[in-house]
Amino acid sequence: MSDLTAAHHLELSPIVAGLWRIADWNFSVQERARWIEQALELGITSFDLADIYGSYRAEGLFGDALKTVPSLRDRMQLVTKCGIRLRAAEKPYRLNHYDTSATYVRAQVEQSLRNLHADQLDLVLIHRPDYLMDAAALADTFATLTREGKVAHWGVSNHSTTQFALLHQHHPLLTNQLELSPLQMNALDDGTLDQAQQLGLRPMIWSPLAGGRLFTGADEHAQRVRAEMSAIAARYDVSLTTLAFAWVLRHPSRPYPITGSGRIESVREAVLALDIKLEAEDWYAIWVASKGHGVP
Repeated sequence: MSDLTAAHHLELSPIVAGLWRIADWNFSVQERARWIEQALELGITSFDLADIYGSYRAEGLFGDALKTVPSLRDRMQLVTKCGIRLRAAEKPYRLNHYDTSATYVRAQVEQSLRNLHADQLDLVLIHRPDYLMDAAALADTFATLTREGKVAHWGVSNHSTTQFALLHQHHPLLTNQLELSPLQMNALDDGTLDQAQQLGLRPMIWSPLAGGRLFTGADEHAQRVRAEMSAIAARYDVSLTTLAFAWVLRHPSRPYPITGSGRIESVREAVLALDIKLEAEDWYAIWVASKGHGVP
């Protein structure tokens, strides 16, 4: 599949800035632009969005900041997602559902370009597996939008190994964005990270802090993992955030973990993980704490 190697040449920053909650940050447009500048100063050049984030508002909030300081766009990779029809005030769908039809994907890509005041999107992901996806037809849509210069690279998010393979067979995919954290380890066993290594395609990782549950979860699972991680973090003299990112980064698939905080200090703590080489025994100590039993 030599034609698939064309997908390989976009490198994201080792830590990716996630904008899922940007609408909740309540930043002014100037504050948003400054936050982007601070992230860039930390070496974060990749920014992860989706059409539906913030009830369809996140892209516009980010795009308005780029419009305020147009020079920022040339220093970054814009990543967004489409494929979910989400009910909202202005989208009165009967129910949430998936749509990877040519008409819908094109409409969302063109809307994302408008929202972000961009001429091209560096990477667009199909947000969730669409059971009605026609892989050949979707690949044609990818090829057409790429030829038109609207999207440079394509990928998926939350796809199983077979779902990824089906689409990748028809059009080169850059990545599969997966959930992985010390509290959510399914990707270690479901084959998706193995597939990423097999194909040499680095996965993106969402929610490496388990949506904050790592810090605030009152359930026994979260408390058990937090206790183990706190002891390890103290030995490495790092924060829990840094340790959680280091735990994800330790995987040989060379993942790109995504931040989720508007606090630039939290983003800085994530970047510090790049300097931590977690011992295998410590990585496994966190695995054992999460599973509640030793290795088989």
